[in-house]
Amino acid sequence: MTKDDCFQLGHITRTHGTQGELVFYLDVDEPSAYEELESVLIEVKGELLPYFIESIAIINKSRAIVALEEVETIDQAEKLINCALYLPLDNLEPIEDETRFYYHEIIGYRVVDAEQGELGTVTAVYTMPTQDLISMEYQGKEVLIPINSAIVPSVDRTRQQLNVVLPDGLLDVYMTETDKEKPEINGDVEHED
Repeated sequence: MTKDDCFQLGHITRTHGTQGELVFYLDVDEPSAYEELESVLIEVKGELLPYFIESIAIINKSRAIVALEEVETIDQAEKLINCALYLPLDNLEPIEDETRFYYHEIIGYRVVDAEQGELGTVTAVYTMPTQDLISMEYQGKEVLIPINSAIVPSVDRTRQQLNVVLPDGLLDVYMTETDKEKPEINGDVEHED
């Protein structure tokens, strides 16, 4: 199984206790949906390795304390800190609501603005601490679009289209030429009397 067949569930943040338990950060909308998780794929040195879960307890909204089979010491657990967690795409519940979408599913979708029409294609989605962003290829440049319901009101899965209402001037910010020659400024300016 490759990462293309999976979605990232989160990552391992630290150890918990001395018996090899780990703290998972679950980067999902509803962490409680994973309370019955039986196994997970952990990316170790670029390879996805399956681990069976002995116990999982969701705490503090997006964190879980997890005991994995065959990880019984703190030394074994420490080797997994900062490793990414994955699950097969089959584990995702399909979304029928056109106002919601999984980030991985919109890669390659056309971006269509309510006023300007088709703009480009979604190339990536960045999860940031303060604001998630859609990366779109537009006229040879990367444009970042904030993800919120006012700017990205809906998705059309049939047409593979992301419908947006871009704020005025957003595209202009990316289209200004930054490599134009700027006039030299020096202190020797001649003044005419």
